[in-house]
Amino acid sequence: QEQLVESGGGLVQAGGSLRLSCAASGRTDRTYNVGWYRQAPGKEREFVAAIGWSGINTYYADSVKGRFTISRDNAKNTVYLQMNSLKLEDTAIYYCKVPNRALTEVPEYDYWGQGTQVTVSS
Repeated sequence: QEQLVESGGGLVQAGGSLRLSCAASGRTDRTYNVGWYRQAPGKEREFVAAIGWSGINTYYADSVKGRFTISRDNAKNTVYLQMNSLKLEDTAIYYCKVPNRALTEVPEYDYWGQGTQVTVSS
């Protein structure tokens, strides 16, 4: 069964950087899109970034455009989210999922897993 596992979160000061990883297992093909989503306390889950299976096409939420970069290494079956110039409002639990709706929409899943916590401090 396909599974995506997030890692790389942590505590960082505003203006700092983190790189999140999303490792896939249970898949023998590489032809799937991947999205990053986040959920801050008391807020709805929101789209952050997405990447097509080839790695050529990328999409970003306006709030992270120019600061975050999504990429993938299909040989390692891993998708990355490089986050630079982090802001307090980037604090959230970050999840990666295979989109089952439009790439810039939050997908519908019954189970989201634990995600990885990103905390930006002042």
